[in-house]
Amino acid sequence: MKKFFLLLAAAFVMTGAVSAFAQTEEAPAATEEVAVVDVVETAAPADVQLADATPMHHVLVQKFLEGDWIWMLLPLLCLVFGLAIAIERILYLTFATVNTKKFIDNIEGALKKGGIEAAKDVARDTRGPIASIYYQGLDRYNQGLDNVEKAVVSYGSVQTGRMESGLSWLGLFIALAPMLGFMGTVVGMIGAFDAIQAAGDISPTLVAGGIKVALLTTLLGLIAAVILQLFYNYIVSKIDSLVNDMEDSSITLMDMLTAHKK
Repeated sequence: MKKFFLLLAAAFVMTGAVSAFAQTEEAPAATEEVAVVDVVETAAPADVQLADATPMHHVLVQKFLEGDWIWMLLPLLCLVFGLAIAIERILYLTFATVNTKKFIDNIEGALKKGGIEAAKDVARDTRGPIASIYYQGLDRYNQGLDNVEKAVVSYGSVQTGRMESGLSWLGLFIALAPMLGFMGTVVGMIGAFDAIQAAGDISPTLVAGGIKVALLTTLLGLIAAVILQLFYNYIVSKIDSLVNDMEDSSITLMDMLTAHKK
């Protein structure tokens, strides 16, 4: 599943890059068409100006290119790959979530009617980490309750590690996106000061390009970090909720097995 989303993310990046370069190639032609228009049309009414408003995706592509596409691409890649990991984790945790109360009732009913084997069948046919922990505990019932408890604790740690898989990469992209944006800021400011040194004069038009690169790359890096941080916090809260359910369910399992042994 993770590889599938990463492939989608790569395809998204390639599509965006192609459209960006296509936009730059179409720009000269558009400039020539505008030059042919009569000067009288500059006094067009407001409704005509609204009709000619630039679409949002064209504005985004334009700002992307104005910010130096190399430095803008790096935070964008962090955002895309971070979103791929976040979406994969959200889907994994969503499919891992079950109705815990209903599942425990089914296990308890199976224990009363068919014993350990029937309860194992119910746990085997149910998805999610809680069902996996129950199956591991029930499978070691004949070895004693102490071994059951150890198996439940150990396999609970395994399930927690699986749920947290990929979060380290997501945290890396959250930290890396603004850092790359700030790096583009430094590069843009260096270019601005180089232009001032070469010209020997401070002119707003002379340094505007470098300052624009600096601001746009920083903005994109911060936007990427904010978006990924929201997803990260949601995933962590989802994992904490599942871990709490696992702990409560494990206690219930030990109580049920203790009562069944008597």
